[in-house]
Amino acid sequence: MAEPPSDMPMHGNPSGPSHAHGHHHDHDHPEHDPVHAHGHEHDALVIEDDEGNLLGQQMVDALQALLIERGILSAGEVTLEIQKLEAPGTHLGATLVARAWTDPAFRARLLANGKDAAAELGIRVGEAQLVVVENTEAVHNLIVCTLCSCYPRSILGQPPSWYISKAYRARTVREPEAVLAEFGLQLPASTAICVHDSNADMRFLVLPRRPDGTEDFTEEALTKLVSRDSMIGVAQALPPALPAEIQP
Repeated sequence: MAEPPSDMPMHGNPSGPSHAHGHHHDHDHPEHDPVHAHGHEHDALVIEDDEGNLLGQQMVDALQALLIERGILSAGEVTLEIQKLEAPGTHLGATLVARAWTDPAFRARLLANGKDAAAELGIRVGEAQLVVVENTEAVHNLIVCTLCSCYPRSILGQPPSWYISKAYRARTVREPEAVLAEFGLQLPASTAICVHDSNADMRFLVLPRRPDGTEDFTEEALTKLVSRDSMIGVAQALPPALPAEIQP
């Protein structure tokens, strides 16, 4: 696994590979700039809460109705565009994870260059670059975008509302253990948490640990154990004893 950048915030047990939780650290976002907020493939609008969600939806609905009324777009074209945006989903990211679990050579290539490795499977990564970070017994990776909502949409679909919320973006770098606990994930005290801050040029994907008891699983069966949340880092891959339901 590649070493995390030197400015990557790490949290964990003092006896482990990182400093103690609660120790102050500075977290800069040097890669973010005005181009980041307005020049990449997704809107700069950050929805903070339910009220913001409602207002944003009202604005979208009004604009859509106006464009249709003036003949600039048809209702059918709007539907097709929405389908195109929503077409990528977690199954693409899950395919990469499952192949990495079953093919050590592919895993090495995926960790070295996520975009090129994805192309081997016919998966197009639309973002500038994809960095895949691997969870191990010693290190757990967690993804955030502190400035807005950078996210590997081309392989995970649209981000969940909590990912782009102000609370998640602010708290993840300050108190990752508490955030993970609220998602129901309790890690051993010896496991360090490495927080990766996405930016305009770089998206991150977590390669979760393969669940125990899946040695005889096919690659297809393994994809059903890979959830969206496990590829963000707020959850582990699903154990084989549970229903293989992947979140939308």
